[in-house]
Amino acid sequence: MSNLYGPQHRNVQAQLQTTALADAVESFIVVNTIPPEHQGFIESRDMFFLSTVDHRGFPTCSYKGGQPGFVKVVDQTTLAFPLYDGNGMFLSLGNLHTHPKVGMLFIDFETPHRVRVHGTASVTESDPLLSAYPEAQQIVRVQLEEMFINCPRYIHRYQRIDTSPYVPQAACETPLAAWKRIAPLQPVLDADTQAKALASGLISPEEYGALVQAGKG
Repeated sequence: MSNLYGPQHRNVQAQLQTTALADAVESFIVVNTIPPEHQGFIESRDMFFLSTVDHRGFPTCSYKGGQPGFVKVVDQTTLAFPLYDGNGMFLSLGNLHTHPKVGMLFIDFETPHRVRVHGTASVTESDPLLSAYPEAQQIVRVQLEEMFINCPRYIHRYQRIDTSPYVPQAACETPLAAWKRIAPLQPVLDADTQAKALASGLISPEEYGALVQAGKG
């Protein structure tokens, strides 16, 4: 058995009479190395959800997207993924420097399936994997603590339509994010980004909001 369950979980399990079931489920699904079937699933994904904890104890759940396979299984106990250009808040990255424990949730919405990962993250700007990811700023490596599948019965089926044009690709210029065209933000952007924004046409915060509502932000 792992240390997956704490006293708080045991109390609830005892109250609802699921202790034996919880122990059985843990013994069936929880592993501390990455088996081939989980590796294949993870490396076929083009998105996952990352959970971190901030300085106040609040959980932060972030969507991370890229080309299929952007999360790599480095070895039986290590995952790696890139950090791309964002909005400058660095919520996940900042959290990792203080609280390196993370959760990762991989989901297939077309063939309902999901895998959960718990691990300890580390970040470096000189990771050798940087060269494998165009425009990546840093690489996050996650040392596996435990991983397990979840029952897919409540996963709604959705069909993947297209890849985001904003995902960096080799030999292809990445479009400018719409929020970088917001006029009031221009003074805090670098000169190169300001020039690109001006060339693309500045927009108001209200216009940006309309783009977001239309799925074009």
